[in-house]
Amino acid sequence: MEQVSRRTGFNGSALIRLLSRLSNVDAREPAQPTADRLSQWFGWTDAISLSAALDGAPATPQTGLRAPRNNEESECQRVKAALANAIVEDDTFGAGKEAASDFTPYKRRYLARQQTMEAGASSLRGKLRAAMAAKSAAMARLASVDVVMAQVLEAREYSLLSAVPGILERHFERLRKAAEAQQAPDAEAEASETDDKPHSARPTDEWLDVFRKDAQDVLLAELDFRFQPVEGLLDALRTQATRTS
Repeated sequence: MEQVSRRTGFNGSALIRLLSRLSNVDAREPAQPTADRLSQWFGWTDAISLSAALDGAPATPQTGLRAPRNNEESECQRVKAALANAIVEDDTFGAGKEAASDFTPYKRRYLARQQTMEAGASSLRGKLRAAMAAKSAAMARLASVDVVMAQVLEAREYSLLSAVPGILERHFERLRKAAEAQQAPDAEAEASETDDKPHSARPTDEWLDVFRKDAQDVLLAELDFRFQPVEGLLDALRTQATRTS
């Protein structure tokens, strides 16, 4: 169960530290231990479901989902690498592009990347649960625990990740306004020296390159965050394989 509990380490993740920096918020460890905070998230029915999973009650079978063979780890690595490469190679977040007038295209692309990451991680998680259930009764119970944990923490995770585009939008606006403010004195000086020359107060695109790199870093950190449960299940399978070898 230790592997599954990694999912609760919100404040210790690179994603939280990065978002805190972009929001100018101090990312401090909470006063309560992770286990205490997690216990507050469980409703009565959630506690019953978790208890049943720990006691070995059979989980609802997932029809049509076959346990994968011995390539679980390579498949997870392949999917994560493909998602990471898609983020890095995304022209929307590449340097040197023409400045956009607002945050809309970046928000649209970020949301699309979030959906792709969620679909990839969820699919792998389901396959890993099926693989665990096929190993032994103890592994099947652990898979059942992961199902319950996903249900319990889904709302918390959604609340956190759905707020990321808003944080990036505020970061976008701060950088843009700072660039405009920095360029204004220079523009006024040039205008006073050469009134006969055309002048534009449009800020340079350096700030946009900074924003795009920050947005790319956040996406990669979110990818790691979303794959924490997948890594936990892989660890469980590795441990089981070691014990039976």
